[in-house]
Amino acid sequence: MAEQRAYLDAAAGEPLAPVARQALLAALDDGWADPRRLYAEGRRAALLLDAARASVAAVLGAHPDEVSFTGSGTQAAHLAVLGGLARRPGSGGGAYGRLVASAVEHSAVLAAGTLAEGSGGGVETVGVDRLGRVDAAEFVRAVHARPTALAALQSANQEVGTVQPVDAVHEACRAEGVPLLVDAAQTVGRMAVPPWDLLTASARKWGGPPGVGVLAVRRSVRWRAPFPADEAEGGRVPGGVGLPAVLAAATALEAAVADAATESARLHAIVARLRAELPQLVPDVEVVGDPDDRLPHVVTFSCLFVDGEALVTELDRLGFAVGSGSACTASTLRPSHVLAAMGVLTHGNVRVSLPRGAAESDVERLLTVLPGVVAGLRERAGVAGL
Repeated sequence: MAEQRAYLDAAAGEPLAPVARQALLAALDDGWADPRRLYAEGRRAALLLDAARASVAAVLGAHPDEVSFTGSGTQAAHLAVLGGLARRPGSGGGAYGRLVASAVEHSAVLAAGTLAEGSGGGVETVGVDRLGRVDAAEFVRAVHARPTALAALQSANQEVGTVQPVDAVHEACRAEGVPLLVDAAQTVGRMAVPPWDLLTASARKWGGPPGVGVLAVRRSVRWRAPFPADEAEGGRVPGGVGLPAVLAAATALEAAVADAATESARLHAIVARLRAELPQLVPDVEVVGDPDDRLPHVVTFSCLFVDGEALVTELDRLGFAVGSGSACTASTLRPSHVLAAMGVLTHGNVRVSLPRGAAESDVERLLTVLPGVVAGLRERAGVAGL
């Protein structure tokens, strides 16, 4: 194992920010009580929870009562979709309405749509171009074609970094009277928050602790809990919150937003260098995703004749933690649905995503070792020179 390691998989989750660690430790002493209790310790916890909720709501451009904390970004996505599609009792038809989503949405969104489809709902996915971007006009045509309960379009893709036309789609969906769910997990704390009717996010993506997701629902949106009634989190999330983790998440988000413009510009330049130099250094490499209108910290590339898992393993041995293929399906060895929808190589893929504070020297080291690693894997596979 290399002594010097570089963590380059921030799109899967950032290391815990130092300010979040401090807030977490302090909250274990001050925020351990149930905030729903009326005694002094409970009231203290309730005040802390209210402050955390207000802080996150301010970043999202929401009212505090529109924001609920979940156990993860995945849970937030499930609740957003199923609650947004749920029909009112006695309204006729199945239990769920129709969902229109891009073909490159997070697997949690698509899985929830599939579950709803089995109970009377419908799902239509809208394709993307080779850069991974949905056509806004085509998306809106799909919404208009049949009665639609909910539309879903991510702010930016978690695998290739391409930013989606959320502003245009939201405006058109509003004219149709259809709420838009925005999966903003990759952009909250890094980029401006786009317009939304429902929004989901994950604290671990901005340097907060794992185990905290965010579900935001506008007051004007009809949303019905897809589970038995529960008074916690505005009736949207069953059970209580882990208050110390929530406080740490809110603190980390404040810190991320404070230096987002400067840090995003710095990382954007480093990724631009990666995108430019990779094809020059490594033969038969395709860099995917939009080169300009993209997340500042993500670059994904495909190496012909190379197994992605083998490449990730070899880079790990040399001290680099990077992602491979889909962040959600790499462990199952299934091809990425995002890359397949884009029509690019679905094997031999590596995603490099830079955490806040990432050193450019780590990227330089990666560029130094990567050509030899790829050449060695191709030679062992008997495909060198093809």
